[in-house]
Amino acid sequence: MRLNYLAITAISLWLLCVPNTISAHFFEPNVPTPIPSWLNETQINETLSEWDAFRNLSGCHAGDRVDGLSKLKKYFQYFGYISNSSSSSFNFTDDFDDALKSALETYQKNFNLDVTGELDERTVQQIVRPRCGVPDIVNGSTTMNSGKYNSSSSTRFHSVSHYSFFPGKPRWPDSKRDLTYAFSPGNQLTDDVKSVFARAFERWSTVTTLTFTVTDSFYTADMKIGFFSGDHGDGEPFDGVLGTLAHAFSPPNGQFHLDGAENWVISGDVTKSSVTSAVDLESVAVHEIGHLLGLGHSSVEDAIMYPSISSRTRKVELVQDDVTGIQELYGANPSYNASSTPSASHERETSDGGPRILSSTWGLRALFAVGFGLLFL
Repeated sequence: MRLNYLAITAISLWLLCVPNTISAHFFEPNVPTPIPSWLNETQINETLSEWDAFRNLSGCHAGDRVDGLSKLKKYFQYFGYISNSSSSSFNFTDDFDDALKSALETYQKNFNLDVTGELDERTVQQIVRPRCGVPDIVNGSTTMNSGKYNSSSSTRFHSVSHYSFFPGKPRWPDSKRDLTYAFSPGNQLTDDVKSVFARAFERWSTVTTLTFTVTDSFYTADMKIGFFSGDHGDGEPFDGVLGTLAHAFSPPNGQFHLDGAENWVISGDVTKSSVTSAVDLESVAVHEIGHLLGLGHSSVEDAIMYPSISSRTRKVELVQDDVTGIQELYGANPSYNASSTPSASHERETSDGGPRILSSTWGLRALFAVGFGLLFL
């Protein structure tokens, strides 16, 4: 009787730990990829229009009243440019008021855009890009490091710092240099899919003292990877196609969740995919692993840890900004050849310095909102 009770308890705990895991969808590589008949094209177009409609606001400036500005204000509120504490009294109208202008100027500064306070074309293009769901501003202070630099007046030397960390600068302890990872048993992923993650982990082990080993023991693994749908128990429900793609928690939590409804390319040339919303799985995996290891976001557009990634884009190579950040946490791999790491080409220096520390509870997770659906081989 006691054994039966323990068995039931164990099964119950398993169900609580692995909610709503789902199977992923796969397609053949390097061939034209039509949208499958079971995928609702109407749903895709409706989801696309939520952010894509912001394109209609291009050219708006202070004093205008244009349909859709109220939704843009909610967008800025979500990403921290309009404080949640003041949202109850905030004027969510279609008026381009001073508060929207102020939010827009801060946004432009964070993304190294010209600070015009207007919805110019470059700003609108950035707004509609798929991006991370973590707010850029938490509790009134920015968490993005927009091209800050350090300088020494005595040596006339300065170094650009763009990477950031989570609150308290969490990292895996020195006693854990070989970290294990496992996949949710409910997903039943193929070896081809698992190999994508192995390559992503290897990119970080190449530059650090860390190594990563896959294990079949999901519940004892340091890092747990799974595809989920909807509300999956961590307080950050997935929203289906073209919403939040994935999120990862800072050390030592180790949780890495991906939305099973998204469009993924596992192999082949993602840039030639006939599905315009296709996304390269390895590109997202490398980014999220950076969060698992303790890195926040960088304002360097070429960096892996940059918040946004466009569809049909492959970006898997660490640049110097990523390497400098992760080596500050874990040191350098003795075999690492620094000359082989590309420098970022989109750096922009501004006035104050130092790597940034993400603040508030938002820093405990990284929600990568890239708006894609399904898995492609």
